[in-house]
Amino acid sequence: MQKEIIVSDKAPAAVGPYSQAIRVGDLIYTAGQVPIDPATGKLVEGDIQAQTRQVIQNLKEVLEAAGSSLDNVVKTTVFLQDINDYAAVNEVYGSFFGNSAPARSAVQVAALPLGAHIEIEVVAIRSQE
Repeated sequence: MQKEIIVSDKAPAAVGPYSQAIRVGDLIYTAGQVPIDPATGKLVEGDIQAQTRQVIQNLKEVLEAAGSSLDNVVKTTVFLQDINDYAAVNEVYGSFFGNSAPARSAVQVAALPLGAHIEIEVVAIRSQE
């Protein structure tokens, strides 16, 4: 199997030497997304919920470029600068994933790129159409 580099111009460009996502066969592995507004290239202003919404929107765009969607996410890893934000993140996260929520890990980290408060990476399967 070959790996395919996925690029979406509707999501923020990589802020380092990495790809937005890689597809191998029917599996898609995204890089961690932080709450960058792709239109401005800057972190979104607002609370952890606003940042979470932007992160998931960015992931949605990358997944769509890879031939997938949030419905096909099987695993997420959530990195939080403050684990006390867990409940507030869950409110937004649940609105995107609902009853078909993927497996998930959530950890607190010392710092995130660009001073973000949240970063999420996902593994998804390609849509079967």
